[in-house]
Order: sequence, then structure tokens, then C-alpha cells
Amino acid sequence: MLKYFSKKDITLWTVSVLIIAVSFLAFDRSNYMTLVASLIGVTSLIFNAKGNPFGQVLMIVFSVLYGIISFSFAYYGEMITYLGMTLPMAVFSLIAWLKNPYKGNKSEVEVNSIEKNELVFMLALTVVVTVLFYFILKYFNTANLLPSTISVTTSFAAAYLTFRRSPYFALAYAANDIVLIVLWIMATMENISYLSVIICFVMFFVNDIYGFISWQKMKKRQNYCQ
Repeated sequence: MLKYFSKKDITLWTVSVLIIAVSFLAFDRSNYMTLVASLIGVTSLIFNAKGNPFGQVLMIVFSVLYGIISFSFAYYGEMITYLGMTLPMAVFSLIAWLKNPYKGNKSEVEVNSIEKNELVFMLALTVVVTVLFYFILKYFNTANLLPSTISVTTSFAAAYLTFRRSPYFALAYAANDIVLIVLWIMATMENISYLSVIICFVMFFVNDIYGFISWQKMKKRQNYCQ
């Protein structure tokens, strides 16, 4: 594993884990599921940055745990999004990544490019999903309805781009991280223990930006070697 990951990969993962662990000890100390979910989530992002399908396996586990955490604060939008959309999309992405290895290398997916027509289709589909989820979330009296709905938008776009093996999935997840930071800031105003969740998503944001840069480099390398 030390040979597989670069020094930058290891450094980013180590710093992320330490910051998440310290924030948990400082502000929480009780919701161990939040800690476990955060550690699994940040680890999945390092594997995703390498284009490794195992990252999607970890994302499936994270989706389940995060769905439970969201339910505890009545963030039904987050719960429904992750359990009803991100989780199944992670399963589809896992299958797609395994079926499209780069030159037979199962630990690296072949990067794909999306044409303009498909991009328009994705945007239209995202709008439809967003409107649909808005009324679903409103029916369940979801806390902080507007940012919860925006989270659905960014999550769906990110999940779609992940399935299609586009480098831009990482940017979409980074946008989703910003929305989630706002959501959990609102939660922290009522319960300071949720501050550790905010810090978790800040680290997710950093890792997603790193993932986008890594995929851009991976795409150039794969195109050069063809």
C-alpha cells in the first residue's frame, strides 16, 4: 500500500484523519458512529482520487452510516439522498468502474469524457430530480428545506458523473461539501457536538479538490499512453 499511494496521498490522508479525530475528541466524544463514518468517508476519497473501485465500496458503507446520522437530526433530505440515491449510485459506479479498468488494471478506472449532448441530458435530469425531491422533502417537514434541496442537486450531479467516470465528479462533490458544511453549521447552532461533522466535510472538500486534480493528471497520462 505504501508503494501504491504517493507521499502526497499519504500525507493528505494522515492529516485528514488526525484533524477529524482531534475534532471528535474536542467537540463530541459520544457519537462514535459519526467518527467511524468520517474516517471511512475520507479514506474512500483517497481511493477515489486514485480511480480505485474500492473507494466506491467504502462510499456505500459511508452512505449507510451518514443516512443514520442525518436521521438523528431530522435531516430527512440527507438521509433520503444518501440512502435512496448516493448509495445505489455508488453500487452502479462500482460496477461501471470494475467493468472499465485502464488497460486491465483493476485498481485504476479508465477516465471517460462526457459530450455536450450528455451534459445537457444530465442537467435536465438533475433539474427533474431536484424538483421531485423538493416536494418529497417538504412533505416530510425536512429541516432547512432549501439547502437540503440544493444538496440533492449537487449529490445527484456528483453521483451521475462518478458513474460516467468523469473527472468532474470530484468538483460536484466539492460543491456538495460546501452545502453540507452550511447544513451542519445550522445543526451546530443547536448542538455543539455536530461541529466535528462540519470539520469532517471541510476535510472532504479538501480531498475532493485533490481528487479532481489527481483525475486530471490521470486523464492526461492515460491519453498520452494510448
